[in-house]
Amino acid sequence: MTDERPQKPPTKSATAFRTIGEVAAELGIAQHVLRYWEGRFPQLKPLQRAGNRRLYRPADVDLARKIHALLSNEGYTIRGVQKLLTDGPPSIVPPVIAPVEPAEEKVSARIAELTAIRQILIDALVADATH
Repeated sequence: MTDERPQKPPTKSATAFRTIGEVAAELGIAQHVLRYWEGRFPQLKPLQRAGNRRLYRPADVDLARKIHALLSNEGYTIRGVQKLLTDGPPSIVPPVIAPVEPAEEKVSARIAELTAIRQILIDALVADATH
């Protein structure tokens, strides 16, 4: 009796080249999407053999994974990913924060302002009473 169970294909090493079908299957996308990305992202350049057979190097596969994650999970547009790949990630610019006066200085300034207003009102009452 022979064992007729389907055999799993051997797993490729991490440094092996991948076909477009293998990369597409890994990412869960159609092959034509990868070909489209090659036109949109100049950084994604797999080797092309006879008959336009594409062979993706490990770096190409990593880049395709990154593009897929940015488009699918992070919500980037094609243009946004293009900009990110050419310019790098945006630098974080800290917001400009106005210096905060200590609470005691604010209270002292407000008291001085109210004291001045009070004095103006007292002067107005005294002037009105003398006329």
